[in-house]
Parts: sequence; structure tokens; C-alpha cells
Amino acid sequence: MKPKKQCLTWLSQILGLSKVRNAKRKSDPEAGWTFIEIIVVLAIILILTATVGVLAFQYIGQANTAAAKTQIQTFSMALNSYMYTNGKFPSQEQGLKALWQKPNGEPVPNNWTGPYLEKEPGNDPWGHPYQYKVPGPNGLPFGVFSYGADGVEGGEADNADITSWQ
Repeated sequence: MKPKKQCLTWLSQILGLSKVRNAKRKSDPEAGWTFIEIIVVLAIILILTATVGVLAFQYIGQANTAAAKTQIQTFSMALNSYMYTNGKFPSQEQGLKALWQKPNGEPVPNNWTGPYLEKEPGNDPWGHPYQYKVPGPNGLPFGVFSYGADGVEGGEADNADITSWQ
């Protein structure tokens, strides 16, 4: 017996369908599904939906982390372009907004040719602002980072910090 036919036979046995009943349904155009059959089908659909939902929910955290890493890399490239054009990185007070809009405060970038980003820098995927530090850690000229899902320094898994220097 083919697997598909075997599965259908097995399912019809579980649902209590018999050949007599199937024959009766074909001859009676108003025959429909019984209440129990509908409940069983709905239960199967709910179980499948719940399983897919749980699996999808597990990947949301990974997707947010990947998005934050990508945005931090984009900021880093834009900051390097800013530095090559203006001879220095934006000050910490000017922040990442200097990549979108010419800063007025000191140090004034005389050769500003921005915007250096396609859109204004926003928040990380969890709704917290990205952090910009000049000079950066470990002797780097700058650091861009997100505190993760919890918005607090440190943490593990989804709450881990995402940085430009790691």
C-alpha cells in the first residue's frame, strides 16, 4: 500500500469513517462533516500552528541580534567615510546624528559631504538608542554598540551587548 493511501486509511479509521459512510456521503449531497471530525481537524491545525509559532519565536531574538550587528557595521563604515572626508570622527556630543545631518557644534566639519547614511540613525531592534563612544575601547578611535534586549550593559543571549569592536 502506498504511504499516502495508508495515511488516508489510517486517518479515516481514526475519524471513524467507513466505506458505508463514504458511500452514503457521495449519494447524499447535503451530507457533511460531523462535529467530532471538525473538532479533530481543528485540533490538528492548532497543534501545527502552535509548533510553528514556538519555532518562529525562537528565531526572533537571533534576527534582532543579526539586524543590530548589521546596523553597527553600517555605522562603522559611515564613520570611516566621515573621517576620511573631514579628517576626524564626530565628537561624542555630535554622535551618530553627524552622519545624517551636518553638525553645528565643535568640531565643525568643514568638508562635510553627507549624509553618510541612507536614513537617519534610529534605535536598535529593541527600541533603545545606539551608543557611540569616542575614543573607543582598546585604543580604537570609536566604538558603536547596543546594550541588547534588556538595554543594560552586560548580559547573555538576547541581552548580550553587541559592539563594533568584537
